[in-house]
Amino acid sequence: MVDLLQSLDSPQQVAMTAQRLRERALGLETTPAQVIDALARWGESLVGPAFDAIPGSPFLKLWLRRGTLEPIVARELGPNALNGMWHDERAARIRTFPVGLVGHWPAGNIEIQPLLSMSCALLGGNACLVRVPSGLVAQTRTLIERLSETDSARLLAERIALVAFDHDRMDLQRAMASAVDGAMIWGGDEAVTQIRALPFPHWARVAVFGPRLSVAAMDGQSWSGGPDRETWCLRIARDVWQFDQQACSSPQVLFLERHPAGDVGEFAAMLAAAFREENRLHPRRDIHPALVSAICLSRASWLLNDGGHRAIFPQAPDWTILVGEGAAIPAPTQGRTLSVLLVDSLFDPIAKFDGTVQTLGLAVRDGTKEAQLAHAAGRNGVDRIVKLGRMHTFGSPWDGMDLIRPMVRLVRHVPSGE
Repeated sequence: MVDLLQSLDSPQQVAMTAQRLRERALGLETTPAQVIDALARWGESLVGPAFDAIPGSPFLKLWLRRGTLEPIVARELGPNALNGMWHDERAARIRTFPVGLVGHWPAGNIEIQPLLSMSCALLGGNACLVRVPSGLVAQTRTLIERLSETDSARLLAERIALVAFDHDRMDLQRAMASAVDGAMIWGGDEAVTQIRALPFPHWARVAVFGPRLSVAAMDGQSWSGGPDRETWCLRIARDVWQFDQQACSSPQVLFLERHPAGDVGEFAAMLAAAFREENRLHPRRDIHPALVSAICLSRASWLLNDGGHRAIFPQAPDWTILVGEGAAIPAPTQGRTLSVLLVDSLFDPIAKFDGTVQTLGLAVRDGTKEAQLAHAAGRNGVDRIVKLGRMHTFGSPWDGMDLIRPMVRLVRHVPSGE
């Protein structure tokens, strides 16, 4: 079994690896259908305690399914793209071709992101050079080793290299950037700014998925009563727990629309019960001391700053619910800390969105009203509007962008006999 995750220590090694990958990508043509077959086999093999222990592994398996990937390829690349065929467009023919070698700079706080990013470029027929953040090496190795086992024809293994080196090795960062034909960059403001400043070739395609945050919202009818309240609470807890609330798609605040029959205290108690159950099913294995301090500070400052504020939390920093009013998004604490804020209308917080909100998770009974909320959110910079419980479901478009198409070339052929 070939080790697809390796450590590099010189710019020359980076350049040699990049050249090898580019030659293989451009020398051996693959179709999206072939790539999907290999990815689907890999996803089906990610079963067992070792994989269940990796946060986000269930979403990776869902993403790698044939039923997920085939519609995305067809939508982004065209009706005949699955089999690598041309499709007619008036007097011309259109077909996609890979850009060549795509470099990936995933964020360091999402365990499955190196592989999610890599799969998008592979579907376009590219080779992939993936820098794995030091904190994700062990989890990535566990996942990628299974690909080495399932990819017996080495269709993907021949065009993949995952490399580990410290983020401050700028000589290796520059060597990697100068060697690629495309780049997919994920992460916070500082990381994105640093990577974008690297010496990419002038022809390189660059797709950036920068820092965002996400919000949940429920209309008065959904949270104030009815048989679905407990289910909604369980869905919210699931969205908060995934990725330990560090992902851009993690809800940091839940807005509740005021309702005459609504008891916020009663709803908060129901939500706390859902948090306790999620914590029982998925307890935190460890926590950074700085996050413990941030959670304790957020609890104390919330209660001290306003006599009308309430909070529900256990003695341990496992989870926190902060209850109050207001249409502004509080500064995120993360660490499973959810602000629950009462508002007169859900349109009030949406009017304050400034482009930093990526995902809006909704529970709204009135379909007409939900359509109006979605339109308002879209106009104010939100890229994904989904049902609560599905805020992390990875799909295209993401952050308002296609995931595969940015890393392919659309070739137009007008036959000379026309």
